[in-house]
Amino acid sequence: MTPDVTTAAAGTASLVQSVDWVAIAPPLIAAAVALVVLLADLFLPPSRKPLLGWITIAGLVVALASLAPLRTGSRSTFCLTANPDACSYTVDQFAFVIQALVLGGALLTALLSVRDTKERLPAGEFWFLLLSSAAGAALLPAARDLATLVVALEVASLPAFALVGLKRGDRLSSEAALKFFLSSVTATAVMLLGVSFVYAATGTLHLTEIATKLATVPGQLDTVAKTGVVLTLVGFAFKTAAAPFHFWVPDTYVGAPLPVAAYLSVVGKAVGFSGLILVTVVAFPSYADVWGPALAVLAALTMTVGNAAALRQSATRAHSAVRLLAWSSVGQAGYLLVPIAAAAYSSGDQVGATVAYALMYAVVNLGAFAVAALVARGKPLNRLTDYRGLYAERPLAALALAFFLLCLAGLPPGIIGLFAKVTVFSAAVNAGLGWLAVVMAINVVVALYYYLRWTAILFRSPEAADEPSEAVRPARPRVPATLTVAIALTAFVGVVLSGAPQLALHFASVTLF
Repeated sequence: MTPDVTTAAAGTASLVQSVDWVAIAPPLIAAAVALVVLLADLFLPPSRKPLLGWITIAGLVVALASLAPLRTGSRSTFCLTANPDACSYTVDQFAFVIQALVLGGALLTALLSVRDTKERLPAGEFWFLLLSSAAGAALLPAARDLATLVVALEVASLPAFALVGLKRGDRLSSEAALKFFLSSVTATAVMLLGVSFVYAATGTLHLTEIATKLATVPGQLDTVAKTGVVLTLVGFAFKTAAAPFHFWVPDTYVGAPLPVAAYLSVVGKAVGFSGLILVTVVAFPSYADVWGPALAVLAALTMTVGNAAALRQSATRAHSAVRLLAWSSVGQAGYLLVPIAAAAYSSGDQVGATVAYALMYAVVNLGAFAVAALVARGKPLNRLTDYRGLYAERPLAALALAFFLLCLAGLPPGIIGLFAKVTVFSAAVNAGLGWLAVVMAINVVVALYYYLRWTAILFRSPEAADEPSEAVRPARPRVPATLTVAIALTAFVGVVLSGAPQLALHFASVTLF
């Protein structure tokens, strides 16, 4: 072989990269099972369709198990040959925790949905869409370039539109899907414009390279870079339901099937916040003076708007329980934004408080939606007044819901909720954002009212109900075993975290990147 041929062969070989299949296994397994479900749906007779749900649950369990080898260290793949440090996919501790959260959230959503796919929802479409969305959600926290980040975000979001509108013939479901779709498409368009500006200013899409080049961006491109940063943040503000981009949340949650609303409230938020952390702390640290104050104001506005709207929910209004959880999730989004804003004033380690808080919120919020799904089986209007006397009717479910609400409020015995709020509060104080800490403290006190009001309703005497029809109750509907497992599992994890809060809170003090 001549020297020229040898050199060419060596150059060709250098372009061939090995793929770390262990690192990409979690989203890959979810995507593969989605295709299996889609194909199986074509051949299974209607009487065997429930099998698709169990295939989905098994696939998500395997995807969660595939995270075990990724517990320690950092693994990267799809890296640039010229710069091995610039990779498109990296599984570090941050990605590991968020992937565990989203896949666990998808698994609990699947448990909540088994009965619905037998009775009201098309099974094949539902399970395929859920797995596809979960695959995108698991990919996003490991994305380390803007192209992969945007693609993962859309893979997680597009199936969610269809999931929201899957109750065919239901006007509320169709309206919710339309609002969700329009708001998300607007967010994506704004985000893509911002990404294009960032690329124009830096000439790269890899987050670490963007961080390096933004620090030395030429003066004539400074305005372009700042505009790109702001527009990218606005796009993610839609995804995280931060005010004033939160208007789609209540109607979407009410119109969607309850398991899908639970999925959006936890997995959807995890996707939005993990993306926001990646672009701010990893890609845009040199523009912290731009995104830091903006996120601090958004955090204060979001928690205030969410809690104020939750206070106004009428107990007798149809779907008031779901609306209350929707507005509560907006308020909780404000708390989740605080450590990210604080990272602009101190260090990137502050975002660990967001991760710790997200773990607590995911467990207890999914649990609250699980109990809401149980109540909705007998009382589909799902009003707050429908929970009156729940302790007398279903004592374990009432105790579980009370525990979840107290965790969200930050009151004992929901110790994990209290500690998570203290961690977020400390992040604001340590960053010198005293005013934001004061706003958060006021909002935490305000939120106590509606959480405790709902908790008190659970233990009121059934005879004290306002409606005469409550005196004659129909037979209690049978609770599906999977719904019972979902409630028991979230309650168990919540109790464990309250007894040993360090299991979640240690993520608040570690370096994530």
